[in-house]
Amino acid sequence: MASIDTAQSPPRSFSFNDPVVRGVIYQVVVAVLVVVFLVWIVNNTAINLKAQNKTSGFDFLWKTAGFDISFTLFPFDRTSLYWQAFLVGLTNTVLVAAIGIFFATLIGFTVGIARLSSNYLVSRLATVYVETIRNIPLLLQLFFWYFAVLKTMPAVRDSLALPLDTFINQRGLFVPKPIPDEQFVWVWAGLAVALVLWLVLRQWAKARLERTGKRFPVFLGGLALTLVIVGLVWVVSGASVTFDPPVLNRFNFKGGLELPPEFVALVFGLSIYTAAFIAELVRGGIQSVSHGQTEAAQALGLQDGDRLRLVIVPQAMRVIIPPLTSQYLNLTKNSSLGAAIGYPELVNVFTGTTLNQTGRAIEVIALTMLVYLILSLGTSAIMNWYNARVALVER
Repeated sequence: MASIDTAQSPPRSFSFNDPVVRGVIYQVVVAVLVVVFLVWIVNNTAINLKAQNKTSGFDFLWKTAGFDISFTLFPFDRTSLYWQAFLVGLTNTVLVAAIGIFFATLIGFTVGIARLSSNYLVSRLATVYVETIRNIPLLLQLFFWYFAVLKTMPAVRDSLALPLDTFINQRGLFVPKPIPDEQFVWVWAGLAVALVLWLVLRQWAKARLERTGKRFPVFLGGLALTLVIVGLVWVVSGASVTFDPPVLNRFNFKGGLELPPEFVALVFGLSIYTAAFIAELVRGGIQSVSHGQTEAAQALGLQDGDRLRLVIVPQAMRVIIPPLTSQYLNLTKNSSLGAAIGYPELVNVFTGTTLNQTGRAIEVIALTMLVYLILSLGTSAIMNWYNARVALVER
C-alpha cells in the first residue's frame, strides 16, 4: 500500500541571517531614510524661504512677462503671461529637437553606410568626418557655426541668393512661406486616412508573405495609395496652397519666413554633431550581422542595394536602436546649449529670463526638469515600442 507523505516544511523563522528577511529590512531602512531626507529638504527650503521673506507657488505664471522673444511659433509680446513664455520655450525646444533628430538620422545613416563603402575615397571622407566632429565639443561647434559662419554672412542688401527664392544673410535664412487656404484641412484629413490604410496594407502584406511566401512592395504601394487619396481629396475639395516669397526691400526682406541665425546654427550644429555618433552606431550594427547573411543574399541574386535594404539593415537595426535612443535623448537635452548663442529655447526663456525676473527658482527649475523628463520618457517609449517591433521572435 502506497504511503502518503504528509510532512510539511518547517515554518520560516525570523532570522537576520535569512537573505529574504535581510533584504526586506534593507529595503525598509532605505525607504525610511529617503522619506526622512525628502522631509528634511522640504522643511529646510520652507524655513530658508521664510527667513528671506520670499513667497513660493506657481501663481507667477499668470502675471505679465514684460519682455519680448525674438523667435516664436505663435504671437507673443510684452503683454503676454509667463505661462505663454514657458510655452514658447517649450515649443522652440521641441521644434529644434524634432528637426535635429530627423537630419541627424538621415546624415548618420548615410555616413555610417559610407564608412563601409568599398570606394576608398568615400570611406576615408566618412571616417574623417566622424573622427573630427565627435571629438570637438558641441558648444565650440555651435560657436563656430554661429559666429564664424552665419554672423560673417553679407548684409541684407548683399544677401546670397539660393535656389527656390531662398536667401541667406546676417539676419538668418529667408524662405518662401506656404499659405494654405481654408479647404486644406480636408487634405490633412485625407493624408491621415492614407496613413491608416498604409498600416493596414503593411499588415496584409505581412500576412500574405507568411501565407504564400510572396512579397508585396509595401512602400511603393503605400506611396501610390497616399498620392491617389491625397490627390483626389485635393481636387475634390478645391484646396490650394500659395507661397509668399521673401522680397528684398530697402532695409529688410518683406514676406516669406525668416529663420534666425540662432535657430539655423543650433539645428545645424546638433544635427552634424549627433550624426557622427549615429554613423558609428550604424557601422557597428551592420558589422554585427553575420557575413553568412551577405553570402546568402548574394546567392539569391540580390543586388547591392537590395541586399543592404532587405537583409543587412533590418537585422542591424536590432543592434542599432537601443544606443540610437540614447543619441536622440542627448540631442534633445543638448538643445539647451542654444542659450549660449541666444536661441530662445526653454532654458534661455524660462530658466533664464523668467527666473531672473520672478525669483521663483524652485518652481522654474522644477518645471524645466519636468519638461526634459517628459520629453526623454516619451522619446524612450516610442523607441522601445519600435525596438519591440523589430526584435527577434523566438519560437
